[in-house]
Amino acid sequence: MSASGGTKAIVAALGSNLAIAVSKFVAFALSGSSSMLAEGVHSVADSGNQFLLLLGGKRAKRAATEEHPFGYGRERYVYGFLVSIVLFTVGGVFALYEGYEKISHPHPLENWYWPVGVLVFAVLAEGFSFRTAIKESNELRGRHSWVQFVRRAKAPELPVVLLEDFGALIGLVLALLGVGLTLATGDSVWDGVGTMCIGALLVVIALVLAAETKSLLLGESAGPEQVAKIRSVVVDGETVTRVIHMRTLHLGPEELLVAAKIAVPGDTTAQQVAEAIDAAEVRIREAVPIARVIYLEPDVYRESAAAAGPDPDATPGGR
Repeated sequence: MSASGGTKAIVAALGSNLAIAVSKFVAFALSGSSSMLAEGVHSVADSGNQFLLLLGGKRAKRAATEEHPFGYGRERYVYGFLVSIVLFTVGGVFALYEGYEKISHPHPLENWYWPVGVLVFAVLAEGFSFRTAIKESNELRGRHSWVQFVRRAKAPELPVVLLEDFGALIGLVLALLGVGLTLATGDSVWDGVGTMCIGALLVVIALVLAAETKSLLLGESAGPEQVAKIRSVVVDGETVTRVIHMRTLHLGPEELLVAAKIAVPGDTTAQQVAEAIDAAEVRIREAVPIARVIYLEPDVYRESAAAAGPDPDATPGGR
């Protein structure tokens, strides 16, 4: 499920978060609400995250060099991982600390209409950003569920924006509850409780993002559909009779490495083998356009060697 970077969704989220951050800090200054402060820092962290995603997308487009022969496509994964760290530390941990301080040292909520008005505005702005992210994601996820899309997407940007916007909307609801309970009961401890809940939510989302982007950084194979397509087109039934074994690896969201050992008849000439490999590479790229780097090793398949052991690289002709 390789995808484009979702630049439109990132820009929409960046614009919304910058406007929301300013309004939240104004509301905090006028009301003293810790929920507003936590939410303001959260929006600043989100804005920084979107900037990191845009920067990662730009740096990933650099041409391959001798030192980095496979290019810089994985920079998008690096910056996606940095986003999870920023969200965890700047957003989640700060909100937990601020909530604890407010519960330990409560103070009255002043000018309550400022935080309420800002939160309503923020819900509308975040809703616009979330709607944009959903629209772009729907064009890519196909029949997969949202959980499957987040877990299987090879481009980190859209899952990051989706989870950030979803977390932001839930956080805004928690902030509204904290402010509302404070106004209803006259006890500002509820504002701190709401802030603590926001921090816990951000930490959970950050951990999910960290786990998913870590998997991408370590290197993920192509999706099952792409693997099946590659296997089906490599074999032509004449010069290439089977795929003995194959490995795939994402060098970036839109760049796939394919390495396979293919079986050819024992009496095939070197010229025929070279032509068969060239033809197989063409078929692979037509079936899976992101297969940019392809290495095919010809071999003679033997049942006895294939049955010798589970390691396909242990002997020629292995499985």
